[in-house]
Amino acid sequence: MAQRQATQQTYCNPMDISYRYNFEQLNERISYRSGADPVIINHKSGGRPGEYYLFVTIQGGWWHSKNLVDWEYIVPNKWPMEDMCAPAALSVRDTLYLFQSTFEQRPIFISTEPEKGKLIFYNRWMPRLPKDIGPWDPALFHDPDTDKWYMYWGSSNVYPIFGAELDKSRNLTYAGNNPAQAYKAMFWLDPYQHGWERFGPNHSDPIKPFTEGAWMTKHNGKYYLQYGAPGTEYNVYGNGTYVGKDPLGPFEYAPYNPVAYKPGGYATGCGHGNTFQDNFGNYWNTGTTWIGVNWGMERRIVMNPAGFDEDDQMYVNTRFGDFPHFLPTKKVDTRPGLGRPGLGRPGSGQSGDELFTGWMLLNYKKPVTASSMTDTMRAELVNDENPRTFWASTKNKPGETLTVDLQQECDIRAVQVNYFDYKQTIFDSDSSVYTQFKILTSRDGKKWDVAADLTKEPKRDHACAYVELPLRADGKPIRARYVRYEHVYVAGPTVAINGLRIFGNGSGKAPATPGKLTVKRQKDQRNADLAWEKVPGAVGYNIRWGIAPDKLYQTYQFWNDQPNTFELRALNVGVPYYFAIEAFNENGVSILSTVVDDQSGLAKK
Repeated sequence: MAQRQATQQTYCNPMDISYRYNFEQLNERISYRSGADPVIINHKSGGRPGEYYLFVTIQGGWWHSKNLVDWEYIVPNKWPMEDMCAPAALSVRDTLYLFQSTFEQRPIFISTEPEKGKLIFYNRWMPRLPKDIGPWDPALFHDPDTDKWYMYWGSSNVYPIFGAELDKSRNLTYAGNNPAQAYKAMFWLDPYQHGWERFGPNHSDPIKPFTEGAWMTKHNGKYYLQYGAPGTEYNVYGNGTYVGKDPLGPFEYAPYNPVAYKPGGYATGCGHGNTFQDNFGNYWNTGTTWIGVNWGMERRIVMNPAGFDEDDQMYVNTRFGDFPHFLPTKKVDTRPGLGRPGLGRPGSGQSGDELFTGWMLLNYKKPVTASSMTDTMRAELVNDENPRTFWASTKNKPGETLTVDLQQECDIRAVQVNYFDYKQTIFDSDSSVYTQFKILTSRDGKKWDVAADLTKEPKRDHACAYVELPLRADGKPIRARYVRYEHVYVAGPTVAINGLRIFGNGSGKAPATPGKLTVKRQKDQRNADLAWEKVPGAVGYNIRWGIAPDKLYQTYQFWNDQPNTFELRALNVGVPYYFAIEAFNENGVSILSTVVDDQSGLAKK
């Protein structure tokens, strides 16, 4: 990976890590890669700059990175009684703390050398809580201003998010003399007031929703207790927050919830993660995105720029959240922009979105051919931006190809290859599990140049391989009309891909700003009916909304071949909203439309 490390300045969701083969359905003989419930910790020790550690549900270890893009898998020297599900992790004073989800008595581990996989017991067990209380999906929190410690947890559609103070003098067991009474409820879900907390696709299922994935962030003297809802199996899985003045409350519901929400696009859903700061002070929010074909819990993970605005409103920017973004090299403005962001590099002076590269998706439903196909797993399914449809070749052998015709010459900046586990037979990510392929480009479909070759890298599994392509010798991007994936190796009997995503820029103009956006709030204030006018040359649209005309922090992405009407069911009762729309294509993004409110439909400045 030395060549890629020297040139890679961007990342793309879903995250490119070596997701481990499944653990959940081993007995049913269903094989698939999966990863969920991420926690990224910026761990500083020995006076060195912080390095990043990624913990994911039941992966047999964790990942280590110095730059948030190159992740090395670490196997620990010891592990708890069973592999960790939705683990809690925290870094305080050169020490990394780690604790698993449990309903039993389990220990807290610590490490001063997590890059070497060294774990030792910090305590031997946490006292048992009453039946069904947990702590499942725990989060550890240390308040640097008071030097007090806390834990939060909850994963249920019956119980709330809980919280408890921990006693450092007793090795972080529950404070007080009676563990059974040491915790208290922080809050419950309220789907009758909070539309986004309703279960199902686009919040359409009456099943009682689930809350899980607690996380605490302290900012400007306020405590932001975050949670995931309404369920990991759907496109609307997001993160919300309550805000308080004390670590154990009382907490008030943030009217701008959800803070992290991505129901449209390729990688939908971003719930149950954590919030952390990088070495430059930029905030990030992690989460879980859903595939759910081999099994309902087949998932990947994402991270999105986050932060707090001048009013201490928490936000997570998911606008073009599954397109390439720059990795920051300093403190940047990550708020969703109100002008035409994404056209410059970090520090360009634009308002917000300084990490968005402006590299657009070039291959949406463009012609694609394959060297072979199995049954209905057709080649064009790699271009439909749906992770639940996929192409499969007849055999897993070197030389199988997918060739995309972009129908015009474009600047090609990056390619993402998302593998799908079709009829896999692998149940252990051993040394035989790795990914190799080549990316070739051509202007005429006859003469081909190798743009990337993963056979030149150390062997590693890339379930969501992301390759930023090098510039030409003259410093300009690779220019091509045709892009080809040439298969070399994946483990198992089949090769299948659910997304061959090509990013860059065409030579034409960005589309015009869509007009005639209308928003009508329903009698049930959790819902609003939206409509807009399509514009020529658009590939898709972003509906943007928020609680103020200059706080349009939420995004719902639609494709141009989808209807131009939609019922948005993610709103909070009693909260006024403001909306705008932008169009995008292979060349860029339109200027944002005039902002309208949700009552009169009048334009707002």
